[in-house]
Amino acid sequence: MVPELEKATVRMKDPERVKNVISALRKGGVGKFQVISDFDMTLTRFGFNGRRCPTSYNIIDNSRVISEEGKKKLKDLLHHYYPIEIDPYRTMEDKLPLMIEWWTKAHDLLAQQKIKKSDIAQVVKESDVMLRDGFNILFDQLHQNKVPLFIFSAGVGDVLEEIIRQAGAFYPNVNVVSNYMDFDDSGVLRGFKEPLIHTYNKNNTVLKDTEYFQQLCTRTNILLLGDSMGDLSMADGVVDVENILRVGFLNDRVEEQRGKYLEAYDIVLEKDETLDVANGILRFVLAETAQATQPTCP
Repeated sequence: MVPELEKATVRMKDPERVKNVISALRKGGVGKFQVISDFDMTLTRFGFNGRRCPTSYNIIDNSRVISEEGKKKLKDLLHHYYPIEIDPYRTMEDKLPLMIEWWTKAHDLLAQQKIKKSDIAQVVKESDVMLRDGFNILFDQLHQNKVPLFIFSAGVGDVLEEIIRQAGAFYPNVNVVSNYMDFDDSGVLRGFKEPLIHTYNKNNTVLKDTEYFQQLCTRTNILLLGDSMGDLSMADGVVDVENILRVGFLNDRVEEQRGKYLEAYDIVLEKDETLDVANGILRFVLAETAQATQPTCP
């Protein structure tokens, strides 16, 4: 069915359920299908050759547009808040105010750096960011089959869009909701646009304008890709979901978090830096859907 599910990195609590959902996604056809994905550490690599790869925030934080003092302050924030973000023993309710605190402080620090809009492309080019192996295959498959890809990210929208653009994959079917920089008339960063999106509010609370999902009212079959517990709510804006397959990348503290991920995600990929499984599922789901009748909204 999907040979990639035999990979050593793949874990499933209920393989039979996974098989049934994948079959249902295929049966539903291309007109009912959409992909909803996180970006940092989901579409991008977590590590390469033993080194951590940067997130969209790290790309800015570690770049030449940030002063040495600014870099130190941002690093201090990361060391304080990141262990809280991934702590499996803390509740989401407990983490929520702390994540808002972290993102707000980081945004304030970045606004003090007078970053220029014109620097973003070069900063991305000079960074060590790496998209997961198979990224182009995933984006090409979705584009060719006119399947919407909704990227819901707590990262920096301007940066992640530039990463995709430089990879030659920013197709018309790609829609992004993220934290976007707010530049003044001179093109200098003055802050970030509302609403603030962090790891644990990627749901209806920040999708005030649900026009995107309203336009996709027939797209009730979903492949969801994420790497955190907060990513599980990314499809909350979709009305009347029929079938959803949740694929989770378990990148860090694997032994400690395995149980929780297996409970939450249908498929868990442990330290897998590729998009092989997602591409295998797409290949199967989209294989015979080219002639499928496009449903229409009621």
